[in-house]
Amino acid sequence: MSRRAGIIGAIIRKDLVEFTRDRFYVLITVFGLVIYVAMYWFLPSSVDETIEAGIHWQGGLPQELSDGDGLEFTPFDSAAALEAAIDGSGDVSVPIGLDFPAGFTESVRAGTPTTVRVLLTTDVPAEYRGAMTSFVRELAFLISGADLPVTQLDTTEVILGEDRAGDQVSLQEKMGPMFVFFMLLIETFALATLVATEIQARTVTAVLATPTRVADFLAAKAIIGTTLAFGEALLLVILIGILGTGPLVLIVTLLLGALLVTGFGLIAGSTGKDFIGIVFWSMLFLVPLAIPSFAVLFPGSAAPWVRVLPSYGLIESIVRTTSYGDGLTDLAGPLLELAGWCVIVFAAGLFTLRRKVATL
Repeated sequence: MSRRAGIIGAIIRKDLVEFTRDRFYVLITVFGLVIYVAMYWFLPSSVDETIEAGIHWQGGLPQELSDGDGLEFTPFDSAAALEAAIDGSGDVSVPIGLDFPAGFTESVRAGTPTTVRVLLTTDVPAEYRGAMTSFVRELAFLISGADLPVTQLDTTEVILGEDRAGDQVSLQEKMGPMFVFFMLLIETFALATLVATEIQARTVTAVLATPTRVADFLAAKAIIGTTLAFGEALLLVILIGILGTGPLVLIVTLLLGALLVTGFGLIAGSTGKDFIGIVFWSMLFLVPLAIPSFAVLFPGSAAPWVRVLPSYGLIESIVRTTSYGDGLTDLAGPLLELAGWCVIVFAAGLFTLRRKVATL
């Protein structure tokens, strides 16, 4: 056993030397790490759920227009100043403006028709436009003391899942799992290049001419690939400060993720005959694997076909740990799914590499 371990260790040391001599992958690893850390800390860490609106009302604002939850009013002295704030030419900018005409209160109470201008920027969502129009109408009924023209129905609000009102997931939290995943993918290219280079240069044949067995060679490649991928991803997690949200869960998730990308790296390296071939096979795996990381950026549940992708359990576990504080028990499903994919892909990678070595 100790002899086999010594042989595997010698191959691992040789691979580490080859990795450090490959300036391209050393450069993109360091560059990727620096860029991901910088981008993560540059992204907003909170979500502003307040709707800011400008108000032009002659005289003091009525009590009905006081700030409420999620709504903040900025008063303006004239309609021209409000318009300047909307189009961005003023000292203050607001996305929505309400321009009330002179004598609005008196006209409403007297039942005289009057017009309120709702000013909007071009990027204001359509639902905000309807909300502001409805707000003005309800304000008119409130000031006049008249009842609404419809009967208010009794409703019960039911929120399916966790209520995130006031505690939305920030863009920083959404992008963190994506950066970690892409850091893992860098190792896919690096390992695939190492394997393909040794196959093309017949280094494998030279190694197997020694007392080294095929199993030793495969074990060394699996260990070096998993260790480097796990180490790089763990370093990124530490640098962006999310390891403390769930250390045990993240370590288990990253280890499984490292096994997953190592399996794909072995397949790509065994199949690709040159650099172009490696890039082709790596991209063939990368594109579908990256889909779950982009799905996190959009609200709602992921589509069923996204959930069956090998990387979905990885992304889901990182997101729910860092953003929602879920533990191992809560993530049993995604982690078991990820572990299952790891077994399949890792076994396929070892099988592909073994067959390739056998043909040399």
